[in-house]
Amino acid sequence: MSVLSPGMVSVGLFVLRAGIGCMMLVHGIPKLVGFREMSAGFPDPIGVGSQISLILAVGAEVGCSAMLIAGAWTRLAAIPLAITMGVALFMIHSADPWQSKELAAIYLLVYVSLIFTGGGDICLDRVLRRRSQSGT
Repeated sequence: MSVLSPGMVSVGLFVLRAGIGCMMLVHGIPKLVGFREMSAGFPDPIGVGSQISLILAVGAEVGCSAMLIAGAWTRLAAIPLAITMGVALFMIHSADPWQSKELAAIYLLVYVSLIFTGGGDICLDRVLRRRSQSGT
């Protein structure tokens, strides 16, 4: 049995991070584009109002997904995404059959994993860290 090299782990984390980020970005863009139409009737599971709930969802699904794709503050970017998927799973779809909850559960598991692992070495964070350490 062979052990994965740190380079292969970073490639795996990059594929996971960029792939899930792109998928959620595609999920969130229609909310951004249709913001005006959706804002009055968007679900308000945490009691902050429909428009604020939509702003929070768009911020996570578009903004934080873009950060994940780039590998910018990966652990921090994954937190709002995990919260959004937790709300979707346990509040919005709580009474729905498993088929309606499954995707939110999968996203939640990936985001929680990224909170623990970080984005790996193939990320913007790493580039910025190297620049600050070299003094440029």
